[in-house]
Amino acid sequence: MSPVLAGVLQLLALLAALALAHVPLGAYLARVYSARRHWRVERWIYRGIGADPDTQMRWPAYLRAVLAFSAAGVLFLYLLQRLQGFLPLSLGFRSIEPAQAFDTAASFVTNTDWQSYSGEQAMGHVVQTAGLAVQNFVSAAVGMAVAVALVRGFARSRTGELGNFWADLVRGTVRVLVPGAAIAAVVLVACGAIQNFTGIHEVGQFMGGSQQWNGGAVASQEAIKELGTNGGGYFNANSAHPFENPTPFTNLFEIFLILVIPFSLTRAFGVMVGSVRQGYAILATTATIWLGFTALMMWTEFAHHEGALRIAGGAMEGKEVRFGVGSSAIFAVTTTLTSTGAVDSFHSSFTGFGGGITMLGMMLGEIAPGGTGSGLYGMLIMAVIAVFIAGLMVGRTPEYLGKKIGAREIKLAACYILVTPALVLVFSALSMALPTPPHSMLNSGPHGFSEVLYAFTSAANNNGSAFAGLNADTDWFNTTTGLAMLLGRFLPMVFVLALAGSLARQQPVPATAGTLRTEKPLFTSLLVGAILIITGLTYFPALALGPLAEGLAS
Repeated sequence: MSPVLAGVLQLLALLAALALAHVPLGAYLARVYSARRHWRVERWIYRGIGADPDTQMRWPAYLRAVLAFSAAGVLFLYLLQRLQGFLPLSLGFRSIEPAQAFDTAASFVTNTDWQSYSGEQAMGHVVQTAGLAVQNFVSAAVGMAVAVALVRGFARSRTGELGNFWADLVRGTVRVLVPGAAIAAVVLVACGAIQNFTGIHEVGQFMGGSQQWNGGAVASQEAIKELGTNGGGYFNANSAHPFENPTPFTNLFEIFLILVIPFSLTRAFGVMVGSVRQGYAILATTATIWLGFTALMMWTEFAHHEGALRIAGGAMEGKEVRFGVGSSAIFAVTTTLTSTGAVDSFHSSFTGFGGGITMLGMMLGEIAPGGTGSGLYGMLIMAVIAVFIAGLMVGRTPEYLGKKIGAREIKLAACYILVTPALVLVFSALSMALPTPPHSMLNSGPHGFSEVLYAFTSAANNNGSAFAGLNADTDWFNTTTGLAMLLGRFLPMVFVLALAGSLARQQPVPATAGTLRTEKPLFTSLLVGAILIITGLTYFPALALGPLAEGLAS
């Protein structure tokens, strides 16, 4: 079987699995966030944290709860790392230095999981499980809670109430992420991923010396790492490591885990706003972009003219022979079009255009289908922008799902789409202009610039993957990427929740003959075009200096 055919068959199998899961999981998610009764374990949690799950919150109260919970998570994880040397099961690792502890705490609380360290050489079992793995669950649940709050803003009228953050957080964790991750972990263990709390082992002889490997609760963390679109690996090689991702089947299964909740949330959105067709329109938009990027990535990585690449069946540098070009291309597109950041190959070794595709996927805002929750609210923000553009074209007041998009709403949406590019471009420019940061670049020219641009694109968009050619373990990069992650996560949430509150207060506007039908293919095409054009105009100069220049020169 040719490598191209193998890649296409894997893509078809993945699409079939996602199609089977879309309706039942999407309907279940809608029931979870619309339920009036609380499970017993949930009531225990509410009593433990002192929260009343039946109290409705307006957007400022909802936002305060999000920020307070996340700030407590950053502080707890920071202290856990700083005290690691005194904790049991530390495997002899010392406490993490302040700048790196801040960077890692900000990373995992923001669902970014950017790592400037090698997991197997820095983090003991307690930090991995009680710190990083816990944040993998709750940071994903926070994203879903904010997305559901925005959906309620469209669904509700003449009220500013968006639900209860604590109820949304607990339900997303207890009813969705924990059972889903438990099932996924069993599958991974059955297929060869490790799950233990052993210490460090010396393994045989290698080039005159022995190799050392430590075990860990890898399968369970791998499961939520993908299902919650987190991305931080137990090992430095991430999902290219056989302990995390042992077979071609687990590789495809991990891609499925990354995509299944974000794609299914479009169904939940349609059910909650009372129009399944609206959900299908959003699904069609995300699927179109994801399939287009996947096809383009497979073409760039399979296209080869040199003899070595022709013999290898594609650009195999930096890719696992267990997976090949096709599967690695699907994984790379999936992880950068969501907020996952996990890698089964090294993006720095992709072709110039291939590396540019991974960056562009993050620059879109990771909305196709995006992270757990963050992808949906990002796509709905873009839908608001697209409706506004259509209203300008025909001279009508724009409306979306029966809500008028006035000056306040469009200003909030505009602020949302401007925050992340500003963080990426400002921090990248500072890193290239100051004398010290460029010393971390292992390459010069366009590829070296791409390393820096990729790092801040990944951090500000809460992705977490890296170009692997940049030494990010410096005070400068630990501090600036940490700030980019925090600002890139929570500033957009401010605008999302403010927009949700504004929409929830409105009275629905009845549809007329002149109302733009947002469930039709025409709107889907408009939305895809708006996403690509806005991103292209924002990032094209930076892309031209990096991956485009490298690709044209090769």
